[in-house]
Amino acid sequence: MADGYVLAIDQGTTGTTTIIFDHATNIIGRGYNPIRQIYPRPGLVEHDPVEIWNGAVSSIHQAMSQAQIGYNELAGIGITNQRETVVLWERETGHPIDNAIVWQDRRTLAMCERLKAEGLEAELHHKTGLVLDPYFSATKVAWLLENVDGLKERAKKGEILLGTIDSWLIWNLTGGKLHLTDMSNASRTLFYNIHELKWDEDILNYLGIPISMLPDVRYSSFPFGEVQPGLLAPDSPAIPIAGVAGDQQAALFGQAGFQKGELKITYGTGAFLMMNTGSEPVDSQNGLLTTIAWGYKNKVEYALEGSTFIAGAAVQWLRDELKIIGNAAETEQMALSVPDNGGVYIVPAFVGLGAPYWDSRARGAIFGLTRGSNRNHLVRAALESIAYQTRDVVEAMKLDSKAEFPEIRVDGGAVANNFLMQFQADMMGIKVIRPKIIETTALGAAFLAGLTVNYWDSQSEITRLWKVDREFESQINEEKRNKFYRTWKRAVERSLDWEDD
Repeated sequence: MADGYVLAIDQGTTGTTTIIFDHATNIIGRGYNPIRQIYPRPGLVEHDPVEIWNGAVSSIHQAMSQAQIGYNELAGIGITNQRETVVLWERETGHPIDNAIVWQDRRTLAMCERLKAEGLEAELHHKTGLVLDPYFSATKVAWLLENVDGLKERAKKGEILLGTIDSWLIWNLTGGKLHLTDMSNASRTLFYNIHELKWDEDILNYLGIPISMLPDVRYSSFPFGEVQPGLLAPDSPAIPIAGVAGDQQAALFGQAGFQKGELKITYGTGAFLMMNTGSEPVDSQNGLLTTIAWGYKNKVEYALEGSTFIAGAAVQWLRDELKIIGNAAETEQMALSVPDNGGVYIVPAFVGLGAPYWDSRARGAIFGLTRGSNRNHLVRAALESIAYQTRDVVEAMKLDSKAEFPEIRVDGGAVANNFLMQFQADMMGIKVIRPKIIETTALGAAFLAGLTVNYWDSQSEITRLWKVDREFESQINEEKRNKFYRTWKRAVERSLDWEDD
């Protein structure tokens, strides 16, 4: 076992969190830096890559200050990140050529529909496990190459690099020496062949993306180089970057979901359900994604995933746009202050609907309003919409896996809301298990890095470290559960295919 501590950078959609763990997974230091959400036009979402990098450094400094340790006490660094968001930058200077296009961005909808009309969807799904949707990186890159003056020519000359956020952080942490990603992030781009484990040149050529732009792909628990000495502090040493994974894969790893059939839900900006399917990919027939969970010890594990785009973002909408709450913590008591939702249902399809619908033209809607509807009903309906969307994904996962799930592990900030967790158990009829550490995304990145540097010795040791905080079991009967769910499905049906060309 290595001495010291492991630092995890969790670069998310709304901010960057850095957490320092000791060997028993106690958190000894934490830092956070928010990220501006840039909306050039409706449906477009961008981030400033320089702000992301500076925010990551700031969060590291905060965590180290709170922990009161030296950089020489860090055994390794793990990175986990918002997936699909893509950055292009100059190879020579490291300067971004434009803002990062965020996973939520829908600007490439017309391009996706054109590619579908050209018959590309089936091949893409077979090779990548994904669907042809603006959510993924590929069409974002193609859009930039087509719309930024002179960029395509520069890319062909090898002057431009592209990467998901993990690659951008690794590039900067290593002082521009290494252009790398891991298998889990690569599998979310829509141009990585998850069967042959390589960038797919046929897809790249079809989209006009030079392969010279892409990073080298490594296992998730693997040496990714070292932080440039003196970068984080005047006396900071060369610290190993030893683990990298996309945020949802990292969360499954942090939940010790190492066995085939184990699954988790992460509630963040969106809600993401992921199930370990073992060493073989499972092709979904029900609107789910087949993805790489992680690469560890020269072995690749796969997963099925269902992604809902709006979960915690629905609560942010209540706070920032409707201004009917001051902070997320208020929502639990507000939801409990009314006996039920008063017949109000919210479909938070602000950027379309993800799994299992994959409807980019769906839009948000509120149904069932009466003269007696008040803000507490709206808050309750927004929280309930998170649980309903998650049940949609669970139902699809049951069909694909031919299995029933007696329990499901949950993590992310929203799991602190006991009303939501209880309603989630009610709607699924499945035991919902909340762990002691709900920041399992960062913990998963720490575990991946710690295994590489022998800070933890095995997945078995990690499984022993995972602890339960609370279990929630359904308190309603099947008839009531299904009645509520049928009404939700009616609401979703009315929100589909809403936006005109």
